[in-house]
Amino acid sequence: MTDLSATSILPAGNGPLRRASDLFWRRPALLLVLMLVPPLLWLGVIYVGSLIALLLQSFFAIDEFSGMINYEFTLATYEQLLIPSNFDIILRTLLMAIAVTLASAVLAFPIAYYAARHAKGKWKAFFYIGIMLPLWSSYLVKVYAWKLILAKEGILTWAFAKLHLSWLLDGVLALPVIGGNSLSISYIGTFIVFVYVWLPYMILPTQAALERVPGNLIEASADLGAKPDQTFRHVLFPLALPGIIAGSIFTFSLTLGDYIIPQIIGSSRLFIGQAVYTQQGTAGNVPLAAAFSVVPIVIMGIYLWIAKRMGAFDAL
Repeated sequence: MTDLSATSILPAGNGPLRRASDLFWRRPALLLVLMLVPPLLWLGVIYVGSLIALLLQSFFAIDEFSGMINYEFTLATYEQLLIPSNFDIILRTLLMAIAVTLASAVLAFPIAYYAARHAKGKWKAFFYIGIMLPLWSSYLVKVYAWKLILAKEGILTWAFAKLHLSWLLDGVLALPVIGGNSLSISYIGTFIVFVYVWLPYMILPTQAALERVPGNLIEASADLGAKPDQTFRHVLFPLALPGIIAGSIFTFSLTLGDYIIPQIIGSSRLFIGQAVYTQQGTAGNVPLAAAFSVVPIVIMGIYLWIAKRMGAFDAL
């Protein structure tokens, strides 16, 4: 018995790995600190540090005569954001983000509702594959594919012609502001591609929120004489709203900061992302680029505060 016990216990080791293992076993808090230090350093130095540097750059200004950055504290760069041409960029981006978010919510809700309340077994698996599959392909490939689809010689124009609906497409393109020579160089095309690319980010949180809605609440609403539209307004939609807001965080923020889609599909008028790229690269006005970058940060800070108040983070 004594021999068996002695052989079942590992002999004490003197190597550095064994000593480190013993130390971490005796002091698990030390192991936790060592595991957290690398990601916290990355987050603090690379992410937060870059944001602080960006914020500091926005308080400088470009000297009009030399074209060099004047490293003196000033709010003149932020005043430039109120110039009509720059303010139009901010307003244009904000309106596009709101439109894309609302359209994504309207399209995502019935899809998410079917997946949450009706899809079972293999159909539910098919739903997840169908939603996630577009996310597996290259972002640029999808955008350039839509460029071809929406072009004047693209398949969409061909389909309208075959259905004898060219007059409808021409009427849409003739609309002021949002129209253009073709869908690929109009705000309508930009809007369509934005909705397509970000729609999965709205569907999944909405579907998760709808799955958490107890079925007996819907049944109780019907038993109490509520019509389907009343059940939707007073029971289903309020309980699914945190999921919709959670999805809107993605669609809204991603639209605010994206510059590739408007660069490839849309008119020549800039969005915030394009303005940052232009001021940083072509114009060399880093302070103004930084000031433009602060705008979506401030907008998203306010938006996230409202979303948290409405319980959106519980649906993530």
